[in-house]
Amino acid sequence: MSNVSYYTEEGFKKLKDELKQLKDIERPRASQAIAEARDKGDLSENAEYDAAKEAQGMLEMRISKLEAVVSNARIIDESDLDLSKVLIHSNVKIKNLNNKMVMNYKLVAQSESDITKGLISVDSPIGKALLGKEVGEVAEAVVPVGTIKLEIMEISRG
Repeated sequence: MSNVSYYTEEGFKKLKDELKQLKDIERPRASQAIAEARDKGDLSENAEYDAAKEAQGMLEMRISKLEAVVSNARIIDESDLDLSKVLIHSNVKIKNLNNKMVMNYKLVAQSESDITKGLISVDSPIGKALLGKEVGEVAEAVVPVGTIKLEIMEISRG
C-alpha cells in the first residue's frame, strides 16, 4: 500500500489513536485469549483456541494495514488550500441538476469519510467527479442509479 492519503490533524490523530489501541490493548488481549485456550488441553480439538488464533490473525492484518496508512499519511494545512478548484479537504456547495437539491460536502480521505456528517471520500464516484472542478463547472458522476450532474456553486475551507 503505497498510496499517499491526506488527512486533517484530527483525522490523523484518530488513525494513530486506533493503531495505539490495537497494539497496546487489543494485541495483548488476543495473546491472553490464546494462552487461556491453550491451557484447556488438546489443541487439535480446541475450537476456542482456533477461534482465538483466527481473531489474532485478523487483528494483525488490521494493525498492518493501519501502519501502512499511517506511514503514507500526510497532514494538510487547510489554511493553504487553493480555493479556485475542488481539492481534498475542500468544502463544496453543489447543486444536483437532476433534482435541483443543493448539498454541502467536504472531500476527505477514504478512512475519514462519513456521509452522515457530509464527509465524502475523494475516491467515491462523486468525489472523483468533483476533484479539479471550479465554481460554475458541472461535474458528471456515475453512481448506481445512473449519471448525475453536479454544478459547483461554492468552494471554501473547512
